[in-house]
Amino acid sequence: MKEKIGNDAGCVWNILNEGGAKPVKELKKLTKMTDKEIYAAIGWLAREEKLVFDPRETDLYLSLVR
Repeated sequence: MKEKIGNDAGCVWNILNEGGAKPVKELKKLTKMTDKEIYAAIGWLAREEKLVFDPRETDLYLSLVR
C-alpha cells in the first residue's frame, strides 16, 4: 500500500511539475485516481512539504513548492 501511495504521489508531482498549478478535480481526472488515492497522494506530498495549497472559490488548487 505504501508503495502505491508513493507511486501515486510521484504521478501527481510530475503533472504539477510539467503543468503548473491545478485544481484537485483536474488532478483527479488526469490521474484517473479514486478520491482515496488522490487524497493519499496529496497527503504524501504535503507531509514532504512539496505542495502549496491555494483555496479558491470553486476548488483547492495545488502547486509545487519552488
